[in-house]
Amino acid sequence: MRRPLGQRPPAEPGTPPNFGPCERLDFELEIGFYVAGGNRLGKPIRIADASQEIIGYSLLNDWSARDVQRWEMFPLGPFLSKSFATSVSPWIVTADAVAPFRTPAMPRPDGDPRPLDYLFDEVDQAQGGLDVHLEVLLSTERMRDAKEAAVRILTSNARHLYWTPAQMVAHHTVNGCNLQPGDLIGTGTISGPEPAELSSMLEFTAAGTKPVTLPNGEKRGFLLDGDEIVFKGRCSRDGYTSIGFGSCVGRIEPAEFVPAGKAAA
Repeated sequence: MRRPLGQRPPAEPGTPPNFGPCERLDFELEIGFYVAGGNRLGKPIRIADASQEIIGYSLLNDWSARDVQRWEMFPLGPFLSKSFATSVSPWIVTADAVAPFRTPAMPRPDGDPRPLDYLFDEVDQAQGGLDVHLEVLLSTERMRDAKEAAVRILTSNARHLYWTPAQMVAHHTVNGCNLQPGDLIGTGTISGPEPAELSSMLEFTAAGTKPVTLPNGEKRGFLLDGDEIVFKGRCSRDGYTSIGFGSCVGRIEPAEFVPAGKAAA
């Protein structure tokens, strides 16, 4: 995964933005799910039917350029900060295969409103969640040169998703948007309630102010060139065969800088 270029926030208030390689490169630990039949343009998918429109799941890394994102978020929203790369694990785990590992939707914190009717289904509330143990490992170039193994820096679980995949399908199509067979939808970052379950460097290191210290003494607030990020996921439950999701792997290469007004070589 090549480090992206983009506009970064001004160094001082009142000065223009600057341009160059991302300085706050990050990952986001997500699940991706794939659309089965989809829907016609203008015909929403009901929440009661939405789970039948998901054919399977994979791990997904929604790479993020946080400094670019900070500058473009208003008024554009995340655009170039997200569009440069997405990594997925090597196979699809079918919806039938994960059926034994279904779990109730995440309980809402006190004071949070009940989902609106078009997003509420009793069956989905009872078994629309997923119990997938997730972990993120990091290895640096220095670690690999020293033959040191990758280090697990955080864990999480897909049961911490605030919205179920079926709710995401229903909401995505409620305005008439048509999903196509094979479309991939990312769940968004899956962060749990504990500090060790915050599933991006932005959250885990408090935007780089509390960097993670690796066993060899290296520190990371955000990702550097040569770093390799590995996502792993597994479903386990007594009485059932454990199912793995494969590894979602990305190694960061330096930016290919393009000076203004000149074409790339």
